[in-house]
Amino acid sequence: MQKCYTHFLTVIILLMLTTIALSAPMLSAAQTPTATYQPKFAGDPARSDSEAGALAYMRVVLRAQRQFNKQYGHFATSLAELVHSGSFTKRMVNPNRGDYTASFAGKKDSFVLTMTPAQIDAQHRSFYAEDDGKIHAEEDKPADANSPVVK
Repeated sequence: MQKCYTHFLTVIILLMLTTIALSAPMLSAAQTPTATYQPKFAGDPARSDSEAGALAYMRVVLRAQRQFNKQYGHFATSLAELVHSGSFTKRMVNPNRGDYTASFAGKKDSFVLTMTPAQIDAQHRSFYAEDDGKIHAEEDKPADANSPVVK
């Protein structure tokens, strides 16, 4: 009987030690703070990877519009018109850009591009740009022409 009891305790202790060993990495991972954003280039104004993607998309659209205007003498009136201007691809016509949604309104003499996050906060600001090529941002409301310019 004593031998059976000792064997039972040994199994229980081994199970407890295994459980502790397996849960230790999960506990340390849960306590590790979230990694901070690493800038993609010198002077990167983004505060998160999501913002970096949104700003990169805006820069591509702005460059494509400049090239389109230079080539045709007016701005594109839709994102679809921008395909093959600069590095703007057919895939980029889709307004769903990860955590952001693009909105584009164009006329031959002007355009407005906005990037709106699913949730606006300090790490997911809203962005606005028009034909002057300046990108504006807000961290607590939709950005517009009066919002601060992104540095």
